[in-house]
Amino acid sequence: MPVVIAKADGTSEEFKREKLIFSLHRSGADSATAEHIATDVERELRSGMTTGEIYAKAFAHLRKHKRGIAARYSLKRAILDFGPSGFPFESYIAEIFRAEGFEAKVDQIIKGTCVEHEVDVVLSRGSEMTYVEAKFHNAAGFKTDLKTALYVKARIDDIGKGKGLLVTNTKFTSHAVTYANCQGLELLGWEYPKGRTLQDRIESAGVYPITALTTLGNREKVALLQQRMVLCNALQNKTEALAHAGVTGAKADEVLEEAGALCVPGGAV
Repeated sequence: MPVVIAKADGTSEEFKREKLIFSLHRSGADSATAEHIATDVERELRSGMTTGEIYAKAFAHLRKHKRGIAARYSLKRAILDFGPSGFPFESYIAEIFRAEGFEAKVDQIIKGTCVEHEVDVVLSRGSEMTYVEAKFHNAAGFKTDLKTALYVKARIDDIGKGKGLLVTNTKFTSHAVTYANCQGLELLGWEYPKGRTLQDRIESAGVYPITALTTLGNREKVALLQQRMVLCNALQNKTEALAHAGVTGAKADEVLEEAGALCVPGGAV
C-alpha cells in the first residue's frame, strides 16, 4: 500500500524511493550507500510522515557514512538556518554570483527617477547591470508571491536601467512566475528555473554556507554568522573566527576538515 507523506507547503504526495535515492546521489553518495539508506528510511515510514521527518532520518543515516556528503544533503536546510536576519542570505547570494564571475555589491542605494532604492545586491559584468531583490524565508513551505514580483518590477522601472532579478531560497507561486515571464523580470529560486536553479548554481560553484557544516552546533553557527562569516571555505583563511565562536583545539580541526571536504565542487567526500 502506498505511503502518503505531507509536504512543507501543506500538500501530500506518495513517497517515492527513487526520489530519495536521486537526492542522495546528488549529494555525492554512491549507489550502494544511497540504496542502503533508502532501505533504512523505508523501514521507518508511516502515512502522514512529513518530508522534514524523512529528511531528518536520511540525514542521520548519511551522517554516519560521510559528513561531507551529509553536509551537501542538508544544503536547503542549511540556508533556512541563516535565521531571521536578511544579511546572511544577501551576502550569500552575492558570493554565488562572484563565483560565476560577476562583481557584486551588497546593500546599495540606487537613485531612481522618483525616489532612492536600497537594493540588496547589485551585479555587474562588463556593461551588464542587474539589481537583485533577495527574499529569504525560514520556512520551507513559504512561497514568494505575485505581490513581491510586482513590487520588484516597480522598483526596477523607477531605476530605469539594467535588469531585475528576484531571488528566493524557497519557491515562487505560479502567478509570480507567469507575471515575471511576461514582464521580463528574472527569477531564481530553489527549484527555478529548470536547469539553472539556485541549488544547481550553488553546487556548480561549490559555494557552501557555514550552516551546512555538521560539525558545528547551532550556537556556533550563529556566532560565525554574527561575524559575517557566510561561506565554509572562508574558514580556512580566518581560523580566528572559529576561536571567537568558541571552537578550538580538536573540534576546530574537525570543522576545518569537513569544510575542506565540502567545498570541493562535485567532489566525493
